[in-house]
Parts: sequence; structure tokens; C-alpha cells
Amino acid sequence: MNEQIKSIIANGTIIILFSLLFFLSGTWWRMSSQFNQGEAALGRGDFPGAIAGYESSLHMYIPFHPTIEKAAVKLWQIGETNERLGDINRALIAYRALRSSFYADHWLVTPGMRWIEKCDKKITTLLPLHHER
Repeated sequence: MNEQIKSIIANGTIIILFSLLFFLSGTWWRMSSQFNQGEAALGRGDFPGAIAGYESSLHMYIPFHPTIEKAAVKLWQIGETNERLGDINRALIAYRALRSSFYADHWLVTPGMRWIEKCDKKITTLLPLHHER
């Protein structure tokens, strides 16, 4: 292989690696930023803002990143809290946001199947109560 082809391959590889690094770091930053906005909204008692922040952080899915699990737990807790308070509508919003976020992250596999299954059970249980009102 001549030197020009080796140089093209080396430069192409470097460009691809830097592009992937920039994409990953941008996604990481947006995920953290959205999670922090969810935290701030939850602290203010801003239900829609908290749901939106945590849901958006889940949409920035990076496999095995701890923020993914933290955002899922927060949405689950919001759902459970509202369920205990008798606000079935808000509980359903939280559970549906959690479930749909993982479905939206589908690529080769659907991540968060454990969360999806838990949400499906909660939603199935709460829907009849929601329709009674």
C-alpha cells in the first residue's frame, strides 16, 4: 500500500473518531443538562417541567450511563407519589413518559424493557380508575 493511501486511511480514521467523540460529548452534555432541569423543576414543584426534563434526558440515551437509570427512577417516583396522592392523571403521565422514552430510544434493541414492563402493569391497573372519574 502506498503512502498516500495510508495517509488517507489514517486521516479518515482520525476524523471519524473525533466526530464520534464530539457527538458523544454533546449527547452527554444535553443529557446532564436536561436531567438537571428536571431536578430544578421538581424542586420548584413544577410537574410538567420535571416530567419534560427527565423525559428529555432519557431521549439522550447513552447505553449504561448512570443518568439514564436516575431519570427513570425519578419518573417512576413521580408516578408513585401522584398515585399515592390520588392524582391518577399525573401518575399516568409520569408512567407513560417513562415508557415512551425507552420506546423512543429503540435502535438495535429496545432499552429499558424492565421499566417498560413495570409501566405497562401500572398503566393497566390505573386506567380503569382514571376512566371512573
